[in-house]
Amino acid sequence: MSARRALFLDRDGVVNVDKAYVHKKEDFDFIPGIFDLARTAHALGYLVVVVTNQAGIGRGYYDELQFLELMAWVRGEFESNNARLDAVYFCPHHPQHGLGLYRRDCDSRKPGPGMFLRAAGELNIDLSASVAIGDRDTDMLAARAAGVPTRLLLRPAESLKEQAVDRSLSIAIPDLFSALDYLK
Repeated sequence: MSARRALFLDRDGVVNVDKAYVHKKEDFDFIPGIFDLARTAHALGYLVVVVTNQAGIGRGYYDELQFLELMAWVRGEFESNNARLDAVYFCPHHPQHGLGLYRRDCDSRKPGPGMFLRAAGELNIDLSASVAIGDRDTDMLAARAAGVPTRLLLRPAESLKEQAVDRSLSIAIPDLFSALDYLK
């Protein structure tokens, strides 16, 4: 079986509005275009995979079960919009602020490539034919370290003025609709 390509998505800031440690469905607002993007990706033969740091678990703000329940609801919302998430990978660790066993440096925590590499191994993904979309440089660093060549940094117009974009890491896009061109 030949390797497949994937569209890797960060969660907070790409799938949903980043409101800091979102863990309840009533606080979960989808980013405009996310369902169109997932539908188009699948039509073009991509798997859609979420890779997300979830330090809120490590900090004790919510637990892994709450995260998994929320992501089951998110998957249901994708399905009700004729879209699909093929997999979700998360890292609950934080090297400084994690509590107990969650306080550790972990290669899965972005900017480490661990979640990408694990997905590639488990889902037979060709990272060199894949695309990553994130909203932070750590997302782009992780994708680059994993060998994902097309890295799209979601920077809405109002934030482009505030934050420098490292062109060696990524291509800045203003919205998810702009990402469709890079998939085709």
